[in-house]
Amino acid sequence: MADQMIIRIDADLKARLNRLARAEGKTTSQMVRELIHDYVKERDIGAYIDGLWERIGTKLTARGVRPADIGKAIGETRKGRG
Repeated sequence: MADQMIIRIDADLKARLNRLARAEGKTTSQMVRELIHDYVKERDIGAYIDGLWERIGTKLTARGVRPADIGKAIGETRKGRG
């Protein structure tokens, strides 16, 4: 079960949010959850980097690159910079 959060907002802002949520066929809680989710997603650099590595790994795997090949390429690159 999800945790509950209590926030304080201006009455006019709350009414406007309620109207917008209804117009989209959502509850105010759904709308707030989506907004918070998007906010955190945009600013969570760790999750962004994890997603980036996942996309890179998927592309490399599709090209037939194995994890051992990646390790070898990294080692060779490091030797060249040393």
